[in-house]
Amino acid sequence: MLKLLKLEYYKNLNYKPFKIFTALYFAILIAFLFIGLVDLEVFGETINLKEQGIYNFPEIWNFTTWIVALLKIFLGLIIVFSICQEFSNRMFKQNTIDGLSREEFIGSKLLTISIFTIVSTVIVFGITMFLGYQYSKVTDSAKVFAEIFFIGNYFLKLFTFFCFLMFLSVLLRKSIFVFLAFFVFWILEGILSAVEKYQKVSGVKPAERMKILHDDFFITHLLPLESMSNLIPNPMMRLNMAKMMGMKYEFHYPTESLIACLVWCAIFIFGSYFILKKRDW
Repeated sequence: MLKLLKLEYYKNLNYKPFKIFTALYFAILIAFLFIGLVDLEVFGETINLKEQGIYNFPEIWNFTTWIVALLKIFLGLIIVFSICQEFSNRMFKQNTIDGLSREEFIGSKLLTISIFTIVSTVIVFGITMFLGYQYSKVTDSAKVFAEIFFIGNYFLKLFTFFCFLMFLSVLLRKSIFVFLAFFVFWILEGILSAVEKYQKVSGVKPAERMKILHDDFFITHLLPLESMSNLIPNPMMRLNMAKMMGMKYEFHYPTESLIACLVWCAIFIFGSYFILKKRDW
């Protein structure tokens, strides 16, 4: 493992975009976590998210993980560029000539992905705890740790996403093709999800549609991007203004999505290895 870490370190140390994007990502991630301290202008109205309760325990775990998860594509750029440049610069071929196995190559990329995911998760955890104890109206242990599972969901969401990008990078080898494929895949998932939901609510009374959309099981929820998204629900219904408007936040732990993400992780990892083994590089 130490050998693979050193190999990845020296490869990426000399790759300037890797260092720049990494520094920018973590700087923006930290800034996003403090977004609640800034007054935002929305449709001519001033909104302060801290006053809307985003830093209150236990809701803060949902808010912070959902907000910073929006940045995952930014860190995904780093992963894609790091892998694709190995093929474009023929570094992969040279490494295999020098004795690096396919298993070690995949292992080195998984180590990079794991380190980024762990560091990002630790930063989110640490700053969330700080902001919660600083600004939350309640700080008793039962409330503080009631929804800490969102941190675990955040870790899995990032790790699955990066494994997906690793698979596309190994499959397509060009960063532009990887992002085009990702965009097309995202569009197709959205279309399939919309079609399935339409079929479920077609012919149903309007009053029952929201219940069906909220409670029913959808096959498309098991697709990669959809299952990742379901791990951390949109927390905007938990804002104080939403509560004052009578909106209710209901959350059932997405066990199916969690299992789906674990399965997709395995598929992407073994799929990447299978491609490396079968192709003549």
